Amino acid sequence: MRPVRAVSVAAMAFLLAVATFFLASPANAATVRYVALGDSYSSGVGAGNYDSSSGSCERSPNAYASLWAAANGPSSFTSVACSGATTGDVLNSQLSALSSSTTLISITIGGNDAGFSNTMETCVLDGTSSCLSAVSTAEAYATNTLPGLLDNLYAAIHAKSPSAHVVVMGYPELYQINGDCWFGISDTSRSAINGAADTLDSVISQHAASAGFTFADVRGDFSGHEICNSDPWLHSTTFPIDESYHPTADGQQYGYLPAFTAAA
Repeated sequence: MRPVRAVSVAAMAFLLAVATFFLASPANAATVRYVALGDSYSSGVGAGNYDSSSGSCERSPNAYASLWAAANGPSSFTSVACSGATTGDVLNSQLSALSSSTTLISITIGGNDAGFSNTMETCVLDGTSSCLSAVSTAEAYATNTLPGLLDNLYAAIHAKSPSAHVVVMGYPELYQINGDCWFGISDTSRSAINGAADTLDSVISQHAASAGFTFADVRGDFSGHEICNSDPWLHSTTFPIDESYHPTADGQQYGYLPAFTAAA
């Protein structure tokens, strides 16, 4: 009888451990109240199948936030992420979705403040010299001005939802250097743009940490799937133009979703 009892105790311990894991996991907690904030990388621009009710915000069910909610069944889920959003837009138009009962928040923000959309337009249309100048301007903004804007926004998020776990998502590098692109901007410009993404992520991660938030770095997840790779998870120049340089549906599912899931 002793061996049977030992097996029974071990089995009970195993089942208890499994139950504890699932009860503790945000992905399985029915009490999670999740709000997605941010810009086009969170709304899902580039992932297609946009919700018509979201208008110009272009929210997609293929965005990482919606995919996570569909897979994990939180008690509530709201996405107010919007294409083109800046830190000021989140402050003025999105924070009303938060409350003291919100337990999980995700956000991508900062790229539009630093003018990366205009930078990419310059790089595509005006050649390497103009591109490098535009990238330098964007990096200077990210380094010198964006930190104060992030600190202000992060403080406001904490004030609205003091008990929430906040996951700040980063941005991927856009290009594989020496990849298989046959035309477009130079590798010099591509390298500079990747460097600007690194600068932006560095600033965001530092200030997220200072606010007590979790930074989720997606660059490793996108590695090998940048523009100019044979299996890109990012759009190059596209029509409609607003999807350019945004994650595809695969980029949201296989790039952003794993990074968020690991950090949530």
